[in-house]
Amino acid sequence: MQRRHFLTSLTALTGATLVIPSEARDHEAAPTAPNPQPLSCNAYTWNTFYGRDKKTWMADPDACLTEYLKTGLTAYEPSFNNADEVKKLAPYLKKYNLAMPSIYVNSSLHEATDAQKSIETAVAIADAVKPLGTRLVVTNPNPLKWGSEDDKTDAQLTEQARNLDRLGAELRKRGLTLAYHTHAPEHRQAAREFHHMLLSSDPKNVSLCLDSHWVYRGSGNSQVALFDVVKLYGKRITELHIRQSKGGVWQETLSDGDIDYRRLAADLKAQGVRPLLVLEQCIEKNSPNTINVVDAHKQDIAYAREVFAGLV
Repeated sequence: MQRRHFLTSLTALTGATLVIPSEARDHEAAPTAPNPQPLSCNAYTWNTFYGRDKKTWMADPDACLTEYLKTGLTAYEPSFNNADEVKKLAPYLKKYNLAMPSIYVNSSLHEATDAQKSIETAVAIADAVKPLGTRLVVTNPNPLKWGSEDDKTDAQLTEQARNLDRLGAELRKRGLTLAYHTHAPEHRQAAREFHHMLLSSDPKNVSLCLDSHWVYRGSGNSQVALFDVVKLYGKRITELHIRQSKGGVWQETLSDGDIDYRRLAADLKAQGVRPLLVLEQCIEKNSPNTINVVDAHKQDIAYAREVFAGLV
């Protein structure tokens, strides 16, 4: 189940590569989050592990967050549908001394009639999380239809890019940074949607949350495409979602595999980029089932601290 489906069903407590001249945008960087940064993990990851065990993540916040802390994690990236959900989660963040440097919000920006409401909702959520220490707001604009293989028209992409920039500008006024995120569909058709969002927005308003594995998978399991993205837009990366697969299948734990994370870490360091690192080692239908969620994340943390030493 993709994050979009998770976000709409669960509240916070319940092709080819387009060749673009490198000088177009890669020299412009969006505001970066404060450093040094903690190693974080998002809610979607835990939803997939809990789902495998026929449990619901955050059905019992105390039990869930107690288990979360057993891994050694001290930062958390939740998903929010509205500002009221922030108010419900805030006491638990304080109780368990969890930082929330970033959040994920849903958005629908390709039609003017929906975009204004999405922007207003995201801004209200941003106003609610800022006092809690959040500085990054991640969004992945909705597709035309859940599970659809249809692509947005040029007019819809133009409208979406305009509204993405508008949202980023509103967040920037509030001292927060918008980070654009993608799943696989945005990398179809020469990645036209992905590239247009970045090339048609102001880097000061829209940074990039690089979800390394969705770029890889959406581009036909291509590391060439992934590292081209890093070369083109590296200086706009303010957040990095980390997931690994072997033979194209998501694994239970981070390790060496399909994506060369050691190279990715080196490339980011070479560009002087220090993004917020967010673990997202989710599981899917054919993933192995050999380890529990706490021990899996302990291994993830150890691997991430080794490979991304100097970035966390």
